[in-house]
Amino acid sequence: MNPDLSRLQPYPFERLARLNDGVVPPADRAPIMLSIGEPRHPTPAFIAETVISHLHGLSQYPLTRGQPALREAIADWLGRRFALPPGSIDPEQQVLPVNGTREALFAIAQAVVDRNRDPVVLMPNPFYQIYEGAALLAGAEPLFLNTTADTGYLPDFSHISERTWQRVQLVYICSPGNPTGAVMGLPELQALIELADRHDFVIASDECYSELYTDEAAPPPGLLQAAAAMGRDDFRRCLVFHSLSKRSNAPGLRSGFVAGDRELIAGFLRYRTYHGCAMPPATQAASIRAWLDEAHVVANRALYREKFSAVAGILGPLLDMQIPAAGFYLWPVTPVDDSRFARGLLEQQNVTVLPGSFLSRTHDGINPGANHVRMALVAPLDDCIEAAQRIRTYLAGL
Repeated sequence: MNPDLSRLQPYPFERLARLNDGVVPPADRAPIMLSIGEPRHPTPAFIAETVISHLHGLSQYPLTRGQPALREAIADWLGRRFALPPGSIDPEQQVLPVNGTREALFAIAQAVVDRNRDPVVLMPNPFYQIYEGAALLAGAEPLFLNTTADTGYLPDFSHISERTWQRVQLVYICSPGNPTGAVMGLPELQALIELADRHDFVIASDECYSELYTDEAAPPPGLLQAAAAMGRDDFRRCLVFHSLSKRSNAPGLRSGFVAGDRELIAGFLRYRTYHGCAMPPATQAASIRAWLDEAHVVANRALYREKFSAVAGILGPLLDMQIPAAGFYLWPVTPVDDSRFARGLLEQQNVTVLPGSFLSRTHDGINPGANHVRMALVAPLDDCIEAAQRIRTYLAGL
């Protein structure tokens, strides 16, 4: 077996299962899951209908690079969404469909990291655990950047030493952030691009929550948008990762894309050709429809906005928390240890949340997720309101 497999940490939900082992929730309260970030709004009917109507394509092997129509739809969407100059995204060379951002975010480290040069991969902390696993299996050292209230829940690159920068080959960022919902602005993104120019590393920008923002007048900026605003039409060293899972409530479709630097895309395509991960034809057809339609995305945001408002109205006076700029998570500070809070909430109220310390690593003497919990407002509105009321009751007894 690959010896690096032994370096992988248990996934947060494995740790949650161990934490809750032996808990017997009250039988008179139906379970409410706020722990898993899986969208549960209905998938638009046109997506499912398109999949069904294109099942005849199963008789053909799909191309790894995807259908031209899909790449064109993605390039057009990027241009509209991020106000990119017309024609700045070449669908032939700068777009690659992937089977959801998870597998692509993992695979990109395997494709770009040179394990013979003592590599470092930077990532925010807390973080999506795929980043860490990708770094470890690429033979790199993960280096965590604590994102706390003091940093605005954004990574602070100013304390990285010159010696460390010389080893950095890949930087993962997540904006809007998981679990905090914090958004990197254009100045922060452009500063990171300048660092990449200086130190020659790749930026992998996980933007899968970019379409779940609270203010219709202020969509989160993206890495390619930041590069274009600098006059960088080659998007050198920049890759963005997007998905239909959150945007279109289609996690089971497993559809997303990576776009940016044409040289990096060419190398990643070569890697993926060997990897054998082409998107099925029916999925491609449904994805085209999804990327071309914005009405269902606007409606989706409205549903989350309503849930944030309702839950914050109940819990805001009791917990140190704020409605995030984007995403579907709340990240409140807990009045007791986060693991104790989560286990007790399940035991007393049959509501499941994820301890923040399970999403982080101890670095520089602190675990930045400690004394926080992640609450995913993915359940129906009534369930979210019921969960908030139960949490309020639980807090009264602490």
